Amino acid sequence: MRARTHLFNHETENDMRNDENGISANHMGCACCADLLARQFDRRRFLISTAGGLAAAALGPSLAFAASGKYEAMVLSCIDPRFQEPVRNNLADRSLTGKYSQFVIAGAAIGVVAPAFKDWHETFWDNLGASIQLHSIEKVIVINHRDCGAAQIAYGEAAVANAEAETKTHGMALTEFRGQLKQRHPKLGAETGIMSLDGKLQQLG
Repeated sequence: MRARTHLFNHETENDMRNDENGISANHMGCACCADLLARQFDRRRFLISTAGGLAAAALGPSLAFAASGKYEAMVLSCIDPRFQEPVRNNLADRSLTGKYSQFVIAGAAIGVVAPAFKDWHETFWDNLGASIQLHSIEKVIVINHRDCGAAQIAYGEAAVANAEAETKTHGMALTEFRGQLKQRHPKLGAETGIMSLDGKLQQLG
């Protein structure tokens, strides 16, 4: 009786190990079934790992070539969190998703031309030069926005005290940006405007 109990416990432990390996005890009666099932599970693991490797290889070339190509524009916009989605939506509505590079800086054009932010200026122009070289862009799309804190920092409270003053301030900055762009990159086009809090874009500059 003690021997049978020992044998039963030994068989139960084997069954539990086989279940953990994905091979049921019902198929362990003969060695050929066990070998066949083991090969099936090994094959499954091989196919999964191979599929993963092929997927990575397929993605590799597309990722490698994504850095350069022919794109439509560089977008210059502001860091203000309120305008990230409206800017993205505006560009999507114009079927530009995936067709532009982007440079985000406080004040958008104001950050590029205002004397108060002179230490930033060349950083933008260097990045624009890189985008021209890598992406063969044809224009710069500049989206300033209303209620801009950077505009107040750069030009003072009076410059943005009301809608009229604000429009004039942004118009001057955008006109200055256009002039500098033409001087540095005469072949590039420019679209400049100011976006309101509701996401509407007014062409300006």
